[in-house]
Amino acid sequence: MSTDRMSTDRLSTDRLSTDRRRALTAGVLFLVTFVTAIAGVQLYAPVLDDPGYVLGAGTDTRVLLGILCEAALIAANLGTALALFPILRRRSEGLALGYVVARIMECVLIAIGMLCLLTVVTLRGQAAGLGDQEVVAVSAHTLVVLRNWTFLLGPGFVAGLGNGVLLGWLLLRSGLVPRGMAIVGMIGGSLVALSGIGVLFGFWGQGSPISAIATLPEIVWEAFLGIFFSVVAFTPRQRARAARRAAGERAQPSAA
Repeated sequence: MSTDRMSTDRLSTDRLSTDRRRALTAGVLFLVTFVTAIAGVQLYAPVLDDPGYVLGAGTDTRVLLGILCEAALIAANLGTALALFPILRRRSEGLALGYVVARIMECVLIAIGMLCLLTVVTLRGQAAGLGDQEVVAVSAHTLVVLRNWTFLLGPGFVAGLGNGVLLGWLLLRSGLVPRGMAIVGMIGGSLVALSGIGVLFGFWGQGSPISAIATLPEIVWEAFLGIFFSVVAFTPRQRARAARRAAGERAQPSAA
């Protein structure tokens, strides 16, 4: 019996050690997504903000660095889903798989947006030999509009449902994160998705104050995930707190 118990304890310890590595990986990758998403948009902003970019001198190196950040964002997004899947599937394999699928769909839309911006850069380099400059400008503008829609549907709507509502629910039910923060994640994801629907039907613009405010809880949630999984999740201190909380909950009925 003692041998069986030792074997069980060893397996439990090995699982916790593996879960800690997975959580640390997910946390670091969440922080990478946070940084690369912001840096990417800032770097390729000239393409988005300047209607005459394709006909001007251009800052192609800066834009290409922004696209490189987007590529890193895709890799980090997929990494977070793959790192967390073995943990989340213990609560619900179907929902955990749904989270992975949502991350994949988000990345597909980001990749389409990247291709749009790369095509604008290519058009700018060849604009002088393409004849009608007005047609070139309209084509570039069309590509920028398409990129903006992919941003709305990918990092906006799909990420809100997947990384906000779905992941928040899974983490709430599993008890891996504080209840209040999981609720913030679900609310934040819902607000981002609703904001995207509002933009889709023309109630407000994509860069409007309403959209910015609706995005704030999701930003807080994703930053929290990066810090929490990197520093707190599955550490001995967190396990000790969870054990004390569970012991207290078991003691309350007997005291009554």
